[in-house]
Amino acid sequence: MADEPAEQTDEQPQDTSAVAEQSAAEDAVSEAPAEEQVPESSVEEPVAAEPATDEPVAEEQTAEGPVAEESVADEPVADESGSGEPIAEEPVAEQDEEGIEEEPAPRVKPSVPGAHLEVDIVPEGVDPLAPEQPVDPYAIEEYEEAQPEEEEQEDRDELVQPIATAAIDLAAGARYRATGKRKTAIARVILRPGTGTYLVNGRALEEHFPRMTLQRNIRQPLETVGYEERMDVVARLHGGGISAQAGALRHGISRALLEADPNLRGELKRRGFLTRDSRAKERKKAGLKKARKRPQFSKR
Repeated sequence: MADEPAEQTDEQPQDTSAVAEQSAAEDAVSEAPAEEQVPESSVEEPVAAEPATDEPVAEEQTAEGPVAEESVADEPVADESGSGEPIAEEPVAEQDEEGIEEEPAPRVKPSVPGAHLEVDIVPEGVDPLAPEQPVDPYAIEEYEEAQPEEEEQEDRDELVQPIATAAIDLAAGARYRATGKRKTAIARVILRPGTGTYLVNGRALEEHFPRMTLQRNIRQPLETVGYEERMDVVARLHGGGISAQAGALRHGISRALLEADPNLRGELKRRGFLTRDSRAKERKKAGLKKARKRPQFSKR
């Protein structure tokens, strides 16, 4: 009797340790996530382990991808037909670091000798070996946009045509007086109704002014107005020469027509008949031969 209780006490510790181990295993299984829990059937039945040779190869391929590719690229690829001969690799275009293919350089056309030289065309009648003439910076450039010949002809015709708006009183006792000047010549003019005769210092126009150019200039004012055959001119001239007296006489006749009809000012002025020509000869200076001419200079 005394030995039995001792045996029971010896067996109790063994049972408690087994129970503790079983409870710890259950707690670990319950704490693991649902995905990692393995069914009881798989836990109880032993699963055949896969060959250890496959797993490390797969890990190396995934972890070291570039190394695996290099090893595969270095190995010759066998033909699919089974002959065992390696297939020639196709040339691959060079790529930059970003993977963009480099475009081939454009083909350069060979240069033609002498293409950079300018063509030198010599006009006909010009000496290419003649020395170049210096450019005059003070030269006056020609007016390029000159009026066409037709417009110039129209202007001339308009100036030649008589003034149609002239209205001069030609009564029997009408007298129109004026004074004209040119250089040092003075002309006192009287216009009166008549047949178109000119009396200059008691002589006819052709006797006092034998030059046709001067006669034409003197007749211009009356021809412009249209009264060259209906009015006489009586003038007294003194001073100046023949050319100056002719200019003074034309100026006096124009002013007398303005006295007869003030409305003729615009047309007569546009034609230049009322403009006083103030040009005159420059006086002689002391020590000079003329106004500007000097005697010859002699150093010795």
